[in-house]
Amino acid sequence: MTTDGRQRGGGRWGQIGGAIALVVCGWLAVVTVLTFGSAPGKSMAVIGPPSQALAAIAKANGRILASNNYVTIARSDDADFVGRLYAAGALLVLDAEQAGGCSGLPPNRFTAQL
Repeated sequence: MTTDGRQRGGGRWGQIGGAIALVVCGWLAVVTVLTFGSAPGKSMAVIGPPSQALAAIAKANGRILASNNYVTIARSDDADFVGRLYAAGALLVLDAEQAGGCSGLPPNRFTAQL
């Protein structure tokens, strides 16, 4: 037992790690809640195994735009698309455009010259 008020074993690193974990979890919660307010027709990133994501998109009547190991981009014109994805078994749904710029549109290869 220490009597001078110091903690053993690097307590400062534990506090920093806890603060980082708290910030990351808070950010993820806010982004997830804001996804429910997304406008119809926006691209959504469905995070999880491809088989589960593809099945959830099909059940939610969405269109698959792109798919890779753990991120599948989908779109639907229905207002309740995010809720239907979760109801169909999606693990995590994020706004693809806010999450990383994935709009499902082809990239602009040329820029206008002024």
